[in-house]
Amino acid sequence: MKWMNRMLEGAGYAMDVACRSVGYMFRRPRLAMTARLAYDYGLKSLPVVLVVAFFSGMILSLQIGIQLAANGQEELLGIVVAQTFAREFGPFMTCIILVGTAVSAFAAEIGTMKVSEEIDALEVMSIDPVGYVAAPRILALTAMTFFLTLCADAVGMLGGGIVAVTQLGLPWQVYMDRALTTLEGREWFGLPKDLYAGLLKAGITGFVIASIGCAQGLRAQGGALGVGRSVRRAVISSIVLILVISYVLTWFAYRAFAS
Repeated sequence: MKWMNRMLEGAGYAMDVACRSVGYMFRRPRLAMTARLAYDYGLKSLPVVLVVAFFSGMILSLQIGIQLAANGQEELLGIVVAQTFAREFGPFMTCIILVGTAVSAFAAEIGTMKVSEEIDALEVMSIDPVGYVAAPRILALTAMTFFLTLCADAVGMLGGGIVAVTQLGLPWQVYMDRALTTLEGREWFGLPKDLYAGLLKAGITGFVIASIGCAQGLRAQGGALGVGRSVRRAVISSIVLILVISYVLTWFAYRAFAS
């Protein structure tokens, strides 16, 4: 039962870090630091997100398009690719990439500060480490997740369209008309429901995985090996929670946005 106790303790600590970080975001936001972190861990991740989204769109379009063409329904390809990326592929793929580029870095950086007693020095100076090092990182990653997901959606649809035109012989105008039509006329709070569901999923997931990375770093102990263990736990926990959150929010989205 020790592993269960450790898991529950870690989950409780991560929730505590997340809640306290939200308070600091509203009371004392470190906007300059947040902007720099958004650039370092968000904007610099954009090329990776675009490449993965482009080829994911091509693979999705080719695999599904072949089956649709066999049944004479290739005109539906734009609908399938647009809805799949808007609701599922865009946020899921973006968050998985951010686990490797940002969450692991958060755990490593903060963990190094912890084992080198920099975190203890902040506490001696009456500076809350959560507000000083965790809150800006969580806010930056959460905000950039929205932007990166939008970019992934657009580029994924583009990659799917290129395959539809070059490999399946589907006219570009037909593909884009179907893709855009399935997203139009389904607004909720001014945004298409499918796109809104994906962005909501991306924002919540980004907040959760950023909180996990920071919490694991703050709990690091035992020198360099301890930092490595914290990074491993942060990555594993984040990937598992991405899958869980993706399912739960997809279930909720299909019920809430069914009409």
